[in-house]
Amino acid sequence: MVRGAGQAYLRLDYSGHGASGGRFEEGTIGRWASDAEAALLALTQGPQILVGSSMGGWIALLLALRHPGRVRALVGIAPAPDFTEDLMWAEMPEPVRQAILTEGQWLRPSAYGDAYPITRALIEEGRNHLLLRTPIVLDMPIRLLHGQADADVPWQHSLRIAEQVTGQDVQVTLVKGGDHRLSGPAELSLLGRTLASLLGENPA
Repeated sequence: MVRGAGQAYLRLDYSGHGASGGRFEEGTIGRWASDAEAALLALTQGPQILVGSSMGGWIALLLALRHPGRVRALVGIAPAPDFTEDLMWAEMPEPVRQAILTEGQWLRPSAYGDAYPITRALIEEGRNHLLLRTPIVLDMPIRLLHGQADADVPWQHSLRIAEQVTGQDVQVTLVKGGDHRLSGPAELSLLGRTLASLLGENPA
């Protein structure tokens, strides 16, 4: 939708992700937020609409809090703030926790490819960026899209975000049967309509 409408946009991979250099196991929430912040400040001008999926939703919220004047609106796709603490550490069996604390990391199986390392640094540094314990002071349009069949981030997580955001223009859209990625044709169409509405276009 964005490309078809001639709308400029910036897409990035965090360090250790996708086409970016670096090692995933050296990454932390703070480092990845700094990656995105540097791109926002150096490569864009004026207010932006931030779109973040899963961890990217956490990063987008952090950037909106740091630079509210540069953020016109925010879209979260299965947004996962605080996932290191609430969806990982809190649910890990004690032997896994001990492995992380003593060995520095644990290889977590993934439904999307090879197992990936969960490091002690990721867990501990993530605690510096937790958002859901206090009000999230943002006053901008926020749209949260979440599949009710998401096996990675429960859809109730989006409701928690909506409760914590202090602004009133917050909408949560639940997709019955939708998975974590929300990447099917109908789901991408929903994302397109959501963005079109925020851009002031005809969403049809």
